[in-house]
Amino acid sequence: MNEPAPLPLAGLRVVEFTHMVMGPTCGMILADLGAEVIKVEPLAGDATRRLIGSGAGFFPMFNRNKKSLAVDAKTPRGREIVLRLVAGADVFSENFKAGTMEALGLGAGMLRRLNPRLVHVSHKGFLAGPYEHRTALDEVVQMMGGLAYMTGPEGRPLRAGASVNDIMGGMFGAIGALAALLRREHTGQGGEVASALFENNVFLVAQHMLQHAVTGRPAAPMPSRISAWAVYDVFTVKGGEQVFLAAVSDTQWAAMCREFGFDDLLADARLASNNERVQARSWMLPLLRERFAAYGAAELAARFEAHALPYAPITRPEELFDDPHLEATGGLAPLAVPADASSAGRAFETRAPLLPITLDGQRLAVREAPPSIGEDTRALLRGLGYGEAEIDDLLAAKVVAAPA
Repeated sequence: MNEPAPLPLAGLRVVEFTHMVMGPTCGMILADLGAEVIKVEPLAGDATRRLIGSGAGFFPMFNRNKKSLAVDAKTPRGREIVLRLVAGADVFSENFKAGTMEALGLGAGMLRRLNPRLVHVSHKGFLAGPYEHRTALDEVVQMMGGLAYMTGPEGRPLRAGASVNDIMGGMFGAIGALAALLRREHTGQGGEVASALFENNVFLVAQHMLQHAVTGRPAAPMPSRISAWAVYDVFTVKGGEQVFLAAVSDTQWAAMCREFGFDDLLADARLASNNERVQARSWMLPLLRERFAAYGAAELAARFEAHALPYAPITRPEELFDDPHLEATGGLAPLAVPADASSAGRAFETRAPLLPITLDGQRLAVREAPPSIGEDTRALLRGLGYGEAEIDDLLAAKVVAAPA
């Protein structure tokens, strides 16, 4: 039996000073791709571990396949440990406020003088410029970057229902790191990569900016937009259920009308093309809503699927644990979460979504659970040349922490 191919980033070492979502996402992507990612945490652990409410899933989701080194980097001996680690690293990733790493004596310039092959990745609220010293959050940049305006109804800007900028910002940080590593193969030198929430958000709404350039009219928020497609909406149907139904081409329109016996609509010259149907949405959609209301959501889904017409149930996130496609394709991986890796206050087992890619037909696995605080401190210190007596002394002096 052939040995599985090595993961593409096997052999690379990443050191990360990150918290919350953006920086940890970058590290998770690199870790899933095979890099050894060392999460450097304060002695009490990344505060993200203890978040409740909407932040309760941050740490267990974005810190798998990583090692944990708990160290007080503000002390001279702790800083020395970090510098030893960075001296042999390929990537250094951080997402703290501007000036934080410099105050620790761990700024990008100093680290790259120590290790010229190092790729330094910073995840910030804004790229360098007039806004760079502002404090940014996903919600802040969604509001100032047009995404909240586009998501909510008129007069009610609404944050998107996931940490889209944090996650994509981390993803672009990882893309930048990979590009810099590839360039290093040719130049022998590392480099500096910056990714930012605001610029990521602007990239997300760029289609609406260009829509204005093309049409000369501002893009309307999604609930009141002029759709590019005539049938592209959520319908309330029999029993009060909801289902998304679409017909985005003339062929799909004809197939839908024939399937449900809407011969009058198919023959109506005012509805002959998609663009004409878009113009007729004000009176056409109420007719469709009335007709589809007689059917159950399951029947509509089955009949749309039979003709390759787009449809979707309205699903809550927790229902995805039982999604048959994810079950069949291995899209959810078992994940053992230690007691100190969440606000649950106990160890538990669950499943987590994998990266949405395959390599040679295979998904990228969860190889290691999110680490406990300092889980790898002893092993990493040994690898840096510290003897057992030195490690015990560092633990006693509260320079580092490790599980008992």
